[in-house]
Parts: sequence; C-alpha cells; structure tokens
Amino acid sequence: MCLDSSSHSQADAFKLLFEEQSGSKMFASAKSLFISDQDKRKHFRLLLRLFLGDRVEVGSFQSRLIKVISKPSQKRQSMKNADLCISSCSRVALFNRLRSQTVSTRYLSVDRDTFVASARQWTAFTITMVDDHSSDQGDFVVTDCFICYGSVVQLVCTESGVALPPMVIRKVNKQQVIMDVDEPVSQLHKCALQFRDDPLTYLCLSNDSIIQQQAVSTVRDQSRVVLNDGSCWTIIGVEMVEFAYNQGSTCIQTPVSPFPVVTGLELNGGGHVATLEVHGENYGPHLKVWFGNREAETMFKSPKALICVVPDISVFATSWRCLRQTITVPLSLVRLDGVIYRTSFTFTYTPELQPPPPQRAPGLAAGGRRKDGGLDGGQEQDVLLETIHQEFTRANFHLFMQS
Repeated sequence: MCLDSSSHSQADAFKLLFEEQSGSKMFASAKSLFISDQDKRKHFRLLLRLFLGDRVEVGSFQSRLIKVISKPSQKRQSMKNADLCISSCSRVALFNRLRSQTVSTRYLSVDRDTFVASARQWTAFTITMVDDHSSDQGDFVVTDCFICYGSVVQLVCTESGVALPPMVIRKVNKQQVIMDVDEPVSQLHKCALQFRDDPLTYLCLSNDSIIQQQAVSTVRDQSRVVLNDGSCWTIIGVEMVEFAYNQGSTCIQTPVSPFPVVTGLELNGGGHVATLEVHGENYGPHLKVWFGNREAETMFKSPKALICVVPDISVFATSWRCLRQTITVPLSLVRLDGVIYRTSFTFTYTPELQPPPPQRAPGLAAGGRRKDGGLDGGQEQDVLLETIHQEFTRANFHLFMQS
C-alpha cells in the first residue's frame, strides 16, 4: 500500500501482513503509512496492490479522496466549513489516546457484537442525529444535517448493525465537558458521549472494555463537568470502499483492475423497446451487462457509459402474459474472460396490467366459425405484430452499434 503520487517510489510502499479472523476473513493495517511535511497536497488517495501467494497480481485498488488534516481547528466552527464538519448519516471512527501517547491509542470497535476498545483495528460507525422526542419509543426520525454539540446521536456499526443507545454528543476541552456549546462537530475534535437518560454518565474505556463512567460536576461552573482520560474521544470522518468480484470457474490470467464501478442507471423506452444506459467508471468493450443469469446485448459508448437492450421479461417468467407482480433481478458486469463484477443495482420489471381477454368457446373464432389452428385471427395478428416489433428493435440496436 502507498500514496497515489508519482513522487513516491516502490521503497515508500508499505507491505501489509494479513492475518486470519473469524468468518474466513483476512485483516491487515498500515499504521506506519504517513504523509511527509514536504507533501503540500490537500487531498490524496491510497493505492493498494494485491497479490496472491505465488506473486500473481490480483489488481490495484484506489480509495476515495482523503482530505489532509494536520491538526484540529481551534476556531469556532460554522456551516461554511462544510468539508470539516461531521454530517448526519456519515461514517465516523472514534479513538482514545491517553496522555497524547500514540502507543496508548485505543479505537472504539465491535467484536462479536460487543463494543470494545481495540489497539489493533477500528470500526466504521454511521452517526445519525435523531429526534430527541421520538427516540423514546425507538422509532427514530433521522435528521439530515450537520451534527452539532448537544444533539442526540446514535452510532451504528456499518458491518454488524450493532448500535449504541441514543446519546448526547458533548464538546471536551482539557478533560472538561462544555455543556453550553451548540456549534457543529468538526474533524479531530475531542468529544464525549453522554447517556441521555443519566446526564452524569459517559461512555468510557477501561483497558480493552467499554464501560459507563460517572463524571464529576464542578462547583465553580455548573455548565462544565470533569471527565477522566478514558471518556475523551477523538472523532474523525472515514470512508469505506468495497470491491467484490467472482472469477467463476476460470483462472485469472490478467488483473481484475481497473475495477468497473456503476454509479447510476438511465432507462429509455418501455415495453418491448427498452434500453438501459449504465453510468459509471472504468468501462471498456470487454464488459457485458447481465440481468440475473441472462446476458444483454451491450454496446460500449464511453469509459463512463454502457448501453444495453433490456431482455424480454419472458426469459424470467414463463407465464409473463398473466404476470401480476413485479420481478427484480440483480445487475452485474461480466468480463469476456468470465470475471464477474457484482453491483448494488437491480432492475425491476413492472407488469402492464390489462383487462382479461373475452371468454370464447374453445376452438371457435369470432362469429361462431371454428378455425383449424389454435389461435383466432386477432391473436395471430397480435403475435405477428409482436414478433415484427421485437425483430425491428434488435435490428435497430445493431444498426446503432455499427454506427
């Protein structure tokens, strides 16, 4: 792992040592990776090159943009500094550093559905500001805005879903909680998590355990309480990037990167004439769009767009003419060599509700005359028109591909 800078040589890369965890997971961390004082960039990305045991390269993977913050801002924060403020429904991590010593850093983490203080790895939490009145019944009303001190928030583990109870976030200055502050919470600020139902109880660590700690009120200033070191947390925004692929029964001969990413879908047309434009990044002519287990006719438009013909619903439901419910299939991108890139997007077929056809005597055409075939004249015309319509659509799509 290294920084995405041409000035960094191979010697600057940090070799990750993976170790097995429960659930067949592998874990590694790069705690010694840092930005030098000579690097004046305001943003950077992490670059991970992954290899198998026999030095076969799996691929290169990039993180999202990371903002460089040298130290927490001491100024009163406002909404104008949006890039430094912690917003509701964003991901954060919290750590505790006793006496400002790096070796004593403990991260708020979740292990086997239990909150712990880990010296090895941190957990990403989704922090949401909730309505204080509705949280009593457990039906939280999520507020989409910046987190401010004095707000009721809830931390939910992004991986396991384990959550802390609703708590009030407070600002900390020199181990004292400042009660009368309502400014936005900022990156690398020191804060405390106060139990809403017990104002003098705060979330605290004790060695590797997470406990409840009683604060001490000050006699001189009723708007402040004194905390111990274990109740002072530093908050920082985090990002999480996931890459998922499946090589199927094939053996990877080339790296799976650049990794195609789907960011949006645009449907054009409807019924039997429908195309889907897939927006994203890192596309090429070697990618095909799949609806469930069906490959769609796909055209490469640009490195950020693919266009495909939506497969007819009859390939997913044999009785589609009588369909009265929606059908949802997952969307995937498949490389020509069989590597499957699964996406978080799905496609839903919605039935076109029509009145049922009039009942007729078996084998009789309109007017009471019996026809030799199984279909009457109107049905034959419908089938013929439908076949011509589908063939015209596919021919038109192939002409578009050639142009």
